[in-house]
Amino acid sequence: MYAEDELLPLSGLQHLLYCERQCALIHVEAQWAENRFTAEGNLNHERVHSGGRSSAPGLRTAFSLHLRSLTLGLSGVADVVEFRQPEGAKPGDPWQPFPVEHKRGKPKPGDADRVQLCAQAICLEEMLDANIPAGALFYGQTRRRQDVSFDAPLRAATRAAAQRFHALMAEGRTPPARYETARCDACSLLSLCQPKAAGGGRGVKDYLASALAREDA
Repeated sequence: MYAEDELLPLSGLQHLLYCERQCALIHVEAQWAENRFTAEGNLNHERVHSGGRSSAPGLRTAFSLHLRSLTLGLSGVADVVEFRQPEGAKPGDPWQPFPVEHKRGKPKPGDADRVQLCAQAICLEEMLDANIPAGALFYGQTRRRQDVSFDAPLRAATRAAAQRFHALMAEGRTPPARYETARCDACSLLSLCQPKAAGGGRGVKDYLASALAREDA
């Protein structure tokens, strides 16, 4: 169990699974830069988060719901949580939470999106003393939902990612750069990371310091 002041941002799990160096640049070195993809993603989330609350027969929808889990050591905000009334439920019976995470693009390889959504579900389970078997990812490019089952392997991967995130922060060290064309070229931190030049385990601050020293020489 983690204390309140030890909680890390839930969104960091996606940074971690995309690239541990990117995660460290953002969360250890406090580096950030926007590109078209991050700007579009921010706009998409602003549209979702402006929704407030809505309701319909058998369905209540909450937007921008604050989450936390002392077990995972994470806190964050869920884009959308639907609360569904189970079929045949009686008055006073609990409604079933169903988290829905909105993404800018389209489904992509890897578990980063699914792990982030599963972490939201674990937070909700802990906060509401509920069992949440599934949620969904909504992709802006395809305009479709992708159902996600929170099975045992995904829950294990989510717990492992949270533990690795805490370990990375405790180490306080940025992993060395390793250039991978597709992933690096799409990263908003490409110009800060300098993956083709900042090797040998140097963080961006060390790389910039050495570059300035060369200019002064």
